[in-house]
Amino acid sequence: MPLNKTLIVVVGPTAIGKTALAIELAKHFDTEIISADSRQFYKEMAIGTAKPDTEELAAAKHHFIDSHSVSQLFSTGDFETAALKTIEEIFSRHNTAVMVGGSGLYINAVVNGLDEMPEIDLAIREKLNKQFETEGIGIIQKQLAEYDPEYFAKVDQQNPQRMIRGLEVFLSTGQKLSSMLSATKKERPFNIIKIGLNTDRAVLYGRINSRVDKMMEMGLLEEVKSLLPYRMYNALNTVGYAELFDYVDGKVNLEDAISAIKQNTRRFAKRQLTWFRRDEEIKWFEPHEIKEVTDFIDSKI
Repeated sequence: MPLNKTLIVVVGPTAIGKTALAIELAKHFDTEIISADSRQFYKEMAIGTAKPDTEELAAAKHHFIDSHSVSQLFSTGDFETAALKTIEEIFSRHNTAVMVGGSGLYINAVVNGLDEMPEIDLAIREKLNKQFETEGIGIIQKQLAEYDPEYFAKVDQQNPQRMIRGLEVFLSTGQKLSSMLSATKKERPFNIIKIGLNTDRAVLYGRINSRVDKMMEMGLLEEVKSLLPYRMYNALNTVGYAELFDYVDGKVNLEDAISAIKQNTRRFAKRQLTWFRRDEEIKWFEPHEIKEVTDFIDSKI
């Protein structure tokens, strides 16, 4: 693949307006969109993942939306392989492709490649999974924070799969997972331009709160109830779903569950920004600066 092809990567916190910008860029450059949002892959989850709506999906061709079931394991490595193949296909038709999402690990996998991971002692994995089931995520978080504070600081701390991953690597090898990540960057046969969206924190938090209210109006609670048979799958152990499962279980009232979704989403947005801000190649814009973004990319291509 010649180096005259360009992957435009749009990142930023949840609810900032990445979908709207990606669609404008896809229309401007006459190309297609790859979703790098680790929750939008799953067809059973729609409202709580803020997927592009019918109109948005019709405005530009999207890949990796509703591509998998929550019962399927779709790892970061699987995404790296599948996304690179899709990018190659898009480049056979267009000179540019747009990748958009807030899942830093998935974007990093496509842009920089994943490191070869060590063999894991499966008995340790099984033991940790049992520990999580019987004692909850707190004990896993505590151990990981002690053994690999660097990985603990940057990973989604509410995601048991990621927590257990960090812990099992340390317990199996004695080495920190954080020391193995992104040590070597893989060269990609295309140019990459990274665009970040951000705005004033109070404005962002207001957008997040409004979005949660809108999701509830659209029927998020009904969606969560319909997913009760799938709740054991890791894909559903995520913000917007976990809190409402607690409500359905009678652990909290609805008002507190909604308030927890807002708070946990704000925390998630903060973690996303911490992750993306470490990348000096990202050029940052306000969500409304669509023309400025387009002009910047045009000047680079």
